[in-house]
Amino acid sequence: MMRHPVRRQRDERGAISVWFATASLVMIILVGMTVDVGGKVHAQQQARSAAAQAARTGAQEVQGSTAIRGEELRVDINAAKSAAQGYLNAAGVEGSVTVVNGDTLIVRTTDTYDSKFLGIIGLDSMRVTGEASARLIRAQGGIER
Repeated sequence: MMRHPVRRQRDERGAISVWFATASLVMIILVGMTVDVGGKVHAQQQARSAAAQAARTGAQEVQGSTAIRGEELRVDINAAKSAAQGYLNAAGVEGSVTVVNGDTLIVRTTDTYDSKFLGIIGLDSMRVTGEASARLIRAQGGIER
């Protein structure tokens, strides 16, 4: 009779612990990415909102003399820039204000989102930007003139 070699059963104790630790790490990274990407999107929306509000604030600075005479509306450039920048300062947002063609105010904002979880992999902060413009138009009866 032939003797079959005795098979030893592999010792698999602890195998589930390695799998669980790996799966847990992956889940933490995925949750962290979700939280931080969501936070970045929210910060981006705030930067855009601040730019839009600053543009609206600045665009209200109309040159009174031409508006009263019914002539072409013009933004008082210095007052518009000052008002828009004042809004950004009050909101605690960094940004720049420019006037184009005398009737369009453009506001660009920059901010930083500080990561909550992604700092573990070296992504401590993410830059966000926003841009908005406001254009003065002359309208009569809802129609641009």
